[in-house]
Amino acid sequence: MDGFLRRRSDLALEAVEQFLGKSSGEKKGVIKEEREEKGVTITCVDVLDDYGEEIGKKPGRYVSIDTAKLGLDTSDKLEVVRKIFSDELSKILSYKKIKDKSTCLVIGLGNEHITPDALGPLTLDNIIVTRHLYETGNIEEGDDFREVSALSPGVMGLTGIETYDIIESVVKKVKPDFLIVIDALAARAVARVNRMIQMTDTGISPGSGVGNRRRSIDEKSLGVPVIAIGIPTVVDAVSVANDMIDLLLKHIGHSLSQEQRTKKKMVDISDEKVRKDFLGRVGMLSQEEKRQLLMEVLTPAGENLIVTPKTIDSEIEDLSRLISNALNVTLHPNIEFSA
Repeated sequence: MDGFLRRRSDLALEAVEQFLGKSSGEKKGVIKEEREEKGVTITCVDVLDDYGEEIGKKPGRYVSIDTAKLGLDTSDKLEVVRKIFSDELSKILSYKKIKDKSTCLVIGLGNEHITPDALGPLTLDNIIVTRHLYETGNIEEGDDFREVSALSPGVMGLTGIETYDIIESVVKKVKPDFLIVIDALAARAVARVNRMIQMTDTGISPGSGVGNRRRSIDEKSLGVPVIAIGIPTVVDAVSVANDMIDLLLKHIGHSLSQEQRTKKKMVDISDEKVRKDFLGRVGMLSQEEKRQLLMEVLTPAGENLIVTPKTIDSEIEDLSRLISNALNVTLHPNIEFSA
């Protein structure tokens, strides 16, 4: 598969869809389980060892929470997603055998001056940090709060220092039992922007979704478990154009079906002849061929832009608060907490 098509998405679910479609299983190198809860779709994907390079994702567990059906336009809906998110994060910590009293360092990746990339730093604004209280003796080990510290390392364009080097130095000094890393991601489908939360135990490669890959922040490199949490906040112009062509075809198919109802004849817009009649050669291309064509047209012209919704300002605030609330509940499970 073309490297461009892979790297324009940080979502494991999209990589699996490209590689396997709807199928999964040990012979395919992927185990996928899906369920729905309160209008939210939760998908757990395990990429097995020796299949990571073929699929384009590191071996490990990926949990996706899709909120597209439910929406996030009210506080009640945000709270529903927060509870599901907290439960799924607790399951990942249990899966990694992380105990209630294990110390945690929360890392907020991204550039706080660029709204779609500010998810990590904004989330840290509302994280309950307690390490300093343990250091001063104001909290003892028997208390209900977990020892939590937080760091926003910025980006290399502002600090002049590789993000990994800053994190590695802090990990060596603070010695946390595990890390939680939060970052904005890139998606391959417009419908998933600001509508999906991904958690994984494989760590993260900052900037990989927009072709700016940095050194990986993971258990292998740092020596402690790394749980990565991300929400896709951007797509590229190729993805937008591709989705709009599909939407156009669906609209045409719906219109034709309405016209043909009196004749008791249904029109299948996936039929090659119908697609060819309306879109010519483009209509005959497969999904991957269509994306490749759009990439070849837009990239040399410098028009394969990275785009984000116009409502990103308010949505990023809601999403960062959702993540911070879920983390506070999960990291301090013995504390009564009200969002």
